[in-house]
Amino acid sequence: MVIGAGVGGLTAAVRLARAGHRVTVFEQAGSVGGKLGRYSRRTPEGLFRFDTGPGLLTLPQVFTDVDLDPQPVDPIVRHVFPDGTRLDSCADPDEFAARVRTALSPAAARDWQRLWRRAARVWDTSWRHVLTATVDSPLALYRLAWRIRDLAAVAPGRSLRSLSRGYLADPRLRMMLDRYATYAGADPRRAPAALVAIPYAELAFGGWYLRGGLGTLADALATRCLELGVDVHTGRRVARIDRAGNRASGVTLAGGRTVPAEVVIANADARTVYRDLLPHPRRLSRLGAASLAGFVLLLGVRGRTPGLAHHTVFFPADPDAEFDAVFGGRLAGDPTVLVTVADDPAVRPAGYESWFVLVNAAPQGPVDWRAAGVADGYADRILAVLAERGVDVRDRIVFREIRTPADLEAGTLSPGGSIYGTAAHRLLRPANRGPLAGLYLVGGSTHPGGGLPLVTLSAGNVADRIGPAR
Repeated sequence: MVIGAGVGGLTAAVRLARAGHRVTVFEQAGSVGGKLGRYSRRTPEGLFRFDTGPGLLTLPQVFTDVDLDPQPVDPIVRHVFPDGTRLDSCADPDEFAARVRTALSPAAARDWQRLWRRAARVWDTSWRHVLTATVDSPLALYRLAWRIRDLAAVAPGRSLRSLSRGYLADPRLRMMLDRYATYAGADPRRAPAALVAIPYAELAFGGWYLRGGLGTLADALATRCLELGVDVHTGRRVARIDRAGNRASGVTLAGGRTVPAEVVIANADARTVYRDLLPHPRRLSRLGAASLAGFVLLLGVRGRTPGLAHHTVFFPADPDAEFDAVFGGRLAGDPTVLVTVADDPAVRPAGYESWFVLVNAAPQGPVDWRAAGVADGYADRILAVLAERGVDVRDRIVFREIRTPADLEAGTLSPGGSIYGTAAHRLLRPANRGPLAGLYLVGGSTHPGGGLPLVTLSAGNVADRIGPAR
């Protein structure tokens, strides 16, 4: 049985059904996909479609359960720095080094290539020892000690910021590297240096887009579930994980119906599992601080906007002030802004653009996103920030839709709307194996972490551990 029809839950269901298991999925929302959300709006101008969650597909080789047609994105990201410099990332290491040389300096390119060699070692170590295996305790990391070179590459105890300053003299490259910590919901000043594997994966294997939006991945997984005979029930909330002694025995749905199962897989935030579904004070206390959340604007924009790539990041003059605000539970007045505009006729009317605008934000709680005027006021501020950075679309907006951390909390039952559960300020995420026999956790709040490929790996690792039906 699977609780939650996010990408992790659906992937686990597919893998186990293929292994001969009879699988049932219960999803509290009215549709599948979890944080891989979608929004559509029909206007007199036509239909606008948006991904409201992930907007970039990486490591396409891990999505083996469905037939996808990923389209490469080049540049993967256009970085616009406070001084106006632009740097376009790509999946060819030599070409990217050349772009760094042209946009920044030959010295910056040499620094980046040195860091790249270090990142390759971290990636190789992470892939072999961490990402492709279930990890149940910190003791598992001591396998790395068998190869001192691997342990030195991962550098336990060193932060991503420290690694950045040790390799990169140009503050713009350091600014770019810092951004990858937020991909794991973490502050780069506290995030482990091992997160340098994130930019390596993106820039070594490329960034990809699915026509019609990344939400089509959820559709493909749901279709595969149906083909394999998986029972997927939407609009059915699980209230409790049941136990018989030290073993998970099934679930109780909201309303009181009990459903027995030999194995339970929770594709839910680990905090929700250990606070609500299977109260476990000790595991709950070990989860650490919540990850950052996101504040999103969905904009229908008239006309076409020059200078934007598929993904464009606009950096602030003082990134540390942004981190201080977001991780201190406040609104950032001058944040990093990500703008995603897909050149895909399937997501916007001719002559218009569908904009996804994202800024890092504190979760619901430290900031009361439901308070009158907070969300609208911050939306106005973000549009003003974009205007200050040279992209003013305020007179071309057909409509705007706001998504706050409080909305994500309500829609996905993620506490506070934290995107990644707990912030990745430690090398290990919460374990995939639960405190009961036959209970497993998958998804972005657990090992090996957030993001579509890692969520998919978590599901595959758990399915492999459960094994084929007897």
